[in-house]
Amino acid sequence: MKSIGARLSLWYAAAATATLACLFVAGYYLLQGYLIHGLDLLNQSEFEQIRAHLGPDYRRMSAAVIDERIRETTNFASVLFYIDIHRHDHGTIFFSSNLKGRSIPDVKGERRYTIDWRPPGLLRVGEFIMPPYDVIVATPETQVDGVMEGYAEVCAALLALMLGMSIAIGFGLSRLALRPVRLIRETANRIGSDNLSERIPVPEVQDEISDLARLLNAMFDRIEASFRNVRRFAADASHELKTPLSLARLHAEKLLSSGALNAEGEEGMQTLLEELSRLTSTIDELLFLSRAEARSITIDLSPCDPAPLLASFQTDAQVLAEHRGLRFECDHEGTGLAVCEPRWLRRVLLNLYSNAVNASPPGGLIRLVSRIDGEVWRVAIEDQGAGVAPADQARIFDRFVRLRPDQGRDHEGTGLGLAICRGIIELHRGRIWVETGEAGRGLRAVFEVPAVPAPPRPALRAAPPEPAVSA
Repeated sequence: MKSIGARLSLWYAAAATATLACLFVAGYYLLQGYLIHGLDLLNQSEFEQIRAHLGPDYRRMSAAVIDERIRETTNFASVLFYIDIHRHDHGTIFFSSNLKGRSIPDVKGERRYTIDWRPPGLLRVGEFIMPPYDVIVATPETQVDGVMEGYAEVCAALLALMLGMSIAIGFGLSRLALRPVRLIRETANRIGSDNLSERIPVPEVQDEISDLARLLNAMFDRIEASFRNVRRFAADASHELKTPLSLARLHAEKLLSSGALNAEGEEGMQTLLEELSRLTSTIDELLFLSRAEARSITIDLSPCDPAPLLASFQTDAQVLAEHRGLRFECDHEGTGLAVCEPRWLRRVLLNLYSNAVNASPPGGLIRLVSRIDGEVWRVAIEDQGAGVAPADQARIFDRFVRLRPDQGRDHEGTGLGLAICRGIIELHRGRIWVETGEAGRGLRAVFEVPAVPAPPRPALRAAPPEPAVSA
């Protein structure tokens, strides 16, 4: 069970129910003992009544006289008591009428005991000494059994009720107790690389949870400082490097245009200019990523029809595909407006398409499928190349990630194109991912951005009828 609140609720319910069950068990035996003690007192009272009827001269009485004196009394009590009077040397001298001539079993050495005598069933027996007689008085335990059965049923019902109530109460208490933990979780979920300034509210109570909140806030302070330093370094380094690179490029171009170099020197200078251009592009991309992660780039998100963007992109993509000996297909369905800035999404499309072109075999097909469905605009670009291993798909959008040569990717790039795509899509409040293409072949890159329904077109009004021309 993953929920701490659920576990706490069940633990509380189990502990409360087990405690109540122990109390009920103890109460069962205490009540049973109390009721049996009451039966012993009843037997004692009946014996006292018999002795009072016999009088002080019972020693000299014959069996007939004893029977005459207590027969009527015992008959009145026959519903409740079984009476047996005997002497050790003469045997039983008196039976109550409900015994029907049978003697109550005697347990040697016991004055009060319970026997199961059929019929009438369980009896609570009391043996009283009235020399030279032993008077045995017994009363049924049927009422005690009935009371104990009722007690057990009531206890079972109360335990079931207690279990249900304790689960409900435990759930409420656990939610109340874990509310600071939920608040910490919600705040921690909101804190990301673009929102490092938010902190967890610290409760005024000095307890373990408040200490945990302070510890996490201190950790977030250190993380925010580290992120700020890294971003500042990337931005500062990018700005500082662009100036000397521009100067180096100007000097190289000046030297190249002067004509003072031989053919080998001109070739080397051309290579130097290409590398300077590539380095400048890498610096610009790093600066863009740093600004995108800091959310310092402002884009104008507005509802736009994606059809013109796709039409313009299709023209360029078709030309590039034909140049590389590839085929390109574009399919767009659905009506609606994508919430985006077209120039940024065009850059995403070009980056994804360039990767697909580099990965495709000669004569391969690249398909772009666009769908507007409800509140989402989804675009997928799929190639027929070697694809990407599932283990690499999770990290393909990281910076400077280049795939293995056996996967057919171009290794001339900086490894920042897909990271830039992810940054742009996140600025559009969308998401981007890659997956294996159809039939387990190739790679499909997919991104989604929010969309809104297209406004209804105004109804066309019928033209008014022309006035009739009189002859």
